[in-house]
Amino acid sequence: MAEQNLFEEVKRHLCSCSADLQITPNLEAVMKMPMRELHVSIPVRMDDGSIRAFSGFRVQYNDALGPTKGGIRFHPDETIDTIRGLAAIMTWKCALHNLPLGGAKGGVICNPKTMSSGEIERLSRAYIQATSHFIGPDRDIPAPDVYTDSEVMAWMMDEYSRIFRKTTFGVITGKPVSLGGSEGREDATARGGWFVIREAAKDFGIVLEGAKVAIQGFGNVGAHAAIIGQEQYSVRVVAVSDSRGGVFAREGLDVPALLEHKKKTGSVMDFPDARNITNEELLALDVDILIPAALENVITIDNASRVKARFIAEFANGPVSGDADALLHARGVPILPDILCNGGGVIVSYLEMVQNFNLDHWERGEVIARLERKMVDAYRAVYNLASGNNVPMRQAGYTIAVGRVVKAMKYRGWV
Repeated sequence: MAEQNLFEEVKRHLCSCSADLQITPNLEAVMKMPMRELHVSIPVRMDDGSIRAFSGFRVQYNDALGPTKGGIRFHPDETIDTIRGLAAIMTWKCALHNLPLGGAKGGVICNPKTMSSGEIERLSRAYIQATSHFIGPDRDIPAPDVYTDSEVMAWMMDEYSRIFRKTTFGVITGKPVSLGGSEGREDATARGGWFVIREAAKDFGIVLEGAKVAIQGFGNVGAHAAIIGQEQYSVRVVAVSDSRGGVFAREGLDVPALLEHKKKTGSVMDFPDARNITNEELLALDVDILIPAALENVITIDNASRVKARFIAEFANGPVSGDADALLHARGVPILPDILCNGGGVIVSYLEMVQNFNLDHWERGEVIARLERKMVDAYRAVYNLASGNNVPMRQAGYTIAVGRVVKAMKYRGWV
């Protein structure tokens, strides 16, 4: 099977709503390409004294609604098409959640697991040195993503501030709270996703207490998804997996103990009182809710027929390929799409921006309440459009989001 291209998948989703919105072929062609992108070579001195050049990217997809926003990921398999696809997803995600922001994404081809903390810091600062003219608090605001975290964001913010000789908290979000970060940012993606699941469970007739949940991916988002699901919604997290494999326990996993096990061993595998399984086996488990929370294209046309979950909640970006999406819809398996379900991260990033601009700091309860309102409003809009027109929720979400961007482009006289 040919490898799925995330950017091509996202363009297909755009096509699915073009007829509904009466988008002309010329406008559709414009919206299928990023407005700007930057490719950089980043020389970094390694601990052994050698100099290594890393390839980096920053893509600003569309800024019709406002400054662009999007994470920076460090990953050994990064590609420019993946970054383009993720920047497009961010554009539609911001629009769907009614944020005054466009979409962007950045990345560096590297393997942080084989690098020291000092090497990662030097790479982080060098990335900002190479892109500082391209980003800014009123132009393009990065955030954490795969294999980057609040510490990396602190280094990047500090480097930008050094270059422009003034402390600029607002250039980066996802920072430590003591450096202008927002309360509630660390678990925002997972928490926002659970607000959507809670609403969807009501519409799909699923009682969350005791519901069986499988989580593919046990990084920051997946781990918080397991914690929040178990502690606040009383679900049974029966399976989780990471890059090495997964574990399954029919009566539910002890999530806090599992977190400690992974911290000690580096993987969830071989957890006591659980059976080791593969990622593929996890995706095919008979559960109520399947949460892909890792990377893109994990559910494809090759394995979609084996999915037994009552619905899928995309906590990751692009985890279900277009062909698989159509097959699952035909089978009556609802998908809570990424642009809806994992919008919590960018929403709280936006709230962090607002606090930085106002030199303010909100309590955690206020941040969570604002996040909940945004997530519930977006879910209701998507569900009502999807159910009223008998279309997949992804198509409904794209129709709403693309419509808002098109309207902004027309008002600005771009088209």
